[in-house]
Amino acid sequence: MAERIEQRLEDRVPELEQLERVGLFTRREIRAVLRKASALEYKIQRRALRKEDFINYIQYEINLLELIKKRRARIGYSFKKDEIEHSILHRVHSLFNRATGKWKDDVQLWLSHVAFCKQWNSKHQLSKVFSTMLAIHSNKPALWIMAAKWEMETRLSSESARHLFLRALRFHPECPKLYQEYFRMELMHAEKQRKEKREFEQAKMDLGEFSYSEEILNGEMARIVYRNAAQKIKGVEFQLAVLSIAKLFDFTQDLQKEILESLQSSYAEDPLMWDYLARRELELGALQPTEHTTKHRRVAELAQREQRCWAVFDEAVGAVPTEDMWKCYITFCLERYNRKTNSEELKQKRLERTLSVFNKAHECNLLPEALYKQWLQLLLESRLSEKAVEVAEAAARRFSLSVDTWHMRLRVLIQLEREDVTQCFEEAVKHVKSKGTLPLWILWVEWSEGTNSKEDTEALYQRSLHVTTPAESVTMKEMYLDWTYRNGGYKKVRRVFTSLCENRPLSLDFFRKMIQIEKEQESCKILRLREYYERALREFGSTDTDLWLDYIKEELNHPQGKPENCGSIHWRAMKMLQGDLVEDFVSKYTLLQTGHL
Repeated sequence: MAERIEQRLEDRVPELEQLERVGLFTRREIRAVLRKASALEYKIQRRALRKEDFINYIQYEINLLELIKKRRARIGYSFKKDEIEHSILHRVHSLFNRATGKWKDDVQLWLSHVAFCKQWNSKHQLSKVFSTMLAIHSNKPALWIMAAKWEMETRLSSESARHLFLRALRFHPECPKLYQEYFRMELMHAEKQRKEKREFEQAKMDLGEFSYSEEILNGEMARIVYRNAAQKIKGVEFQLAVLSIAKLFDFTQDLQKEILESLQSSYAEDPLMWDYLARRELELGALQPTEHTTKHRRVAELAQREQRCWAVFDEAVGAVPTEDMWKCYITFCLERYNRKTNSEELKQKRLERTLSVFNKAHECNLLPEALYKQWLQLLLESRLSEKAVEVAEAAARRFSLSVDTWHMRLRVLIQLEREDVTQCFEEAVKHVKSKGTLPLWILWVEWSEGTNSKEDTEALYQRSLHVTTPAESVTMKEMYLDWTYRNGGYKKVRRVFTSLCENRPLSLDFFRKMIQIEKEQESCKILRLREYYERALREFGSTDTDLWLDYIKEELNHPQGKPENCGSIHWRAMKMLQGDLVEDFVSKYTLLQTGHL
């Protein structure tokens, strides 16, 4: 092994001599490079190879290349690149080849090699890397696409890119992304040929027997790709993706027409197809030239385009009366309404249309639950409070088991300061199962705190503790404790704390809140702090290191504390804490002793 390493270091001597001779490195730096290279070589020649050693070696060589590049730029020397950089590049490629040969499944390692080849313009080497990588990772379409794009865009070889796509489709015959990128490539190839032909014609050059195929120039290859894909891949999303690619090229009008016709005939009941057709009316209108450019004229034209969109959507909800179709319609209306405009008339039209569509969907019982919130928000913004109350009530009737819907209705009533809020709360908890009702109880007690008497609010808190699930009652206990302190004072909060401790589960924040309340008192007693810490440790002493450390800090820092107790607390913590928490506790305790925590 030592002889092999010595040989590799000797192979470096010519490039290092050149670096010193041309003034890029000093003799001292050359020695440092040799020492570092020797250490790295020994690591990658061991029997038990580690990936990290190869990565570190490669990174060192890349950093060396970058340093040489900066030194060249600084002194303005650009010669002897074959003797210096070429040798280092060859070594990096060799290291990458060894690493990817050893760890073939590491895609990130392959991609790092690809990125290195691109950065240093190693086209021949990159072609080999892609070939080897695709032979091993043929199950990853993204790698095929990357290789084909490089062939097309960097090597300008559409034939090689086409060959790669065809090979990829043999492995992944139903991959939409592959077909989309293959379709794009064929259109790019056609566009490239059209540009070449146009330049030749402008230069009036005689091409002899060579001629461009009209079929290729018109995108027939892309049409074939599309037709093959359409037979294998079903779904409106793919059709729309291909159509969006075709629209990027100005010679694909016939192809776009064919895709659109296929879309309309095959997916007449798909909401996404109707959504596209409706939105397309906006684009079609925008493309038409206008003679008058006045503000009024522009607004009128925009209103006409939107009117055409709405007409298509009206047809769509008649042909496909589903929740998803109405959702597309409403989403479009909201997008148009939220667009900024200086025309109050246009904004009012958009608002009226949006509210009308919401209402129609509601009447058909096809308005999704999630959209009721947006409808109510729009009604409240438009100061249609009576309609908002009516809609909220109807939504609660339709989705009577939904906590979110009841929560939404209650917020509307509270915001409008209605008198029947309490009645609505009672109705809500009656309809909804106890599990998941926490948001309703939080809203109820928060509203009660600002509206009802202290006695009513306290009764509500106590009722919530019995009705909510044990897990949800934890939050209510924290809120109850905080409210009691704010409204009843220290003595009452101690009684409530003692009472609540009898009913598990409890949270760590519950105990920390009580500890903080005790610290805020003028006569903060260490005995009571110890009581709270001991109660908390009984619940969380095996899982929380910070609780033990805070207890120790109290004994050290409190005027009535006993530092001699810290030893027994430490011993108990070591016994109670589980697994790796013991090590974590020891580390933090050491920092505490040295004054760093």
